[in-house]
Amino acid sequence: MVEGAFARAFRSSIRPVELARRLAREMDDHVSVGVRGTPVAANHYTIYLSPNDYQEFAEVRDALRRELCDAARAHARDEHYGFMGPVDVEFVVDESFGTGWFEVEGRFREGAGGAGAGSLVLPTGERFTLAEHVITIGRRPESNIVLADPNVSRAHAEIRPQGDGFVLVDLGSTNGSKVNGVRIDQRVLNDGDELTFGNTRMRFEAS
Repeated sequence: MVEGAFARAFRSSIRPVELARRLAREMDDHVSVGVRGTPVAANHYTIYLSPNDYQEFAEVRDALRRELCDAARAHARDEHYGFMGPVDVEFVVDESFGTGWFEVEGRFREGAGGAGAGSLVLPTGERFTLAEHVITIGRRPESNIVLADPNVSRAHAEIRPQGDGFVLVDLGSTNGSKVNGVRIDQRVLNDGDELTFGNTRMRFEAS
């Protein structure tokens, strides 16, 4: 996942796949057990780099951060780990490190306002992170997620935080809201659920 085209442009001696493997190992080594008895992994990862490597990654740092976040989510799904909040990766300079040295440190961080982990993968591939606020979906310009779909109502649906998860609520839309092809009025979302509004589809990920 992290060996995309941009990886070939790196001049650093550190390869992106090395960072992804170390991150996965850090996740496995420090997995905990949540209040429901299910495994919970750290969701915030700090990668310490030498000044030279940090500078070499400057032009692709944002792309690499996104790829590593996706790799962390994929590994967590494979291992059936949950998260307390959104997954994030940050890069920090350690002046004591020589070129090619790096460390990965994972921490547990809950979402803002105590909200659980969750995001929507939009049709464009963009990821919309859910938080403690209600998210509105529809054709209205003031909606949090604006859908230019004539089959979507102006105020179509909302996604509301509920406990450590999220619930989708249809707002009486003309064409309805669907979860995995089934029309719903209200539904607690699970990892991987496909949401349909009019002719627009997106995916919910609990990370």
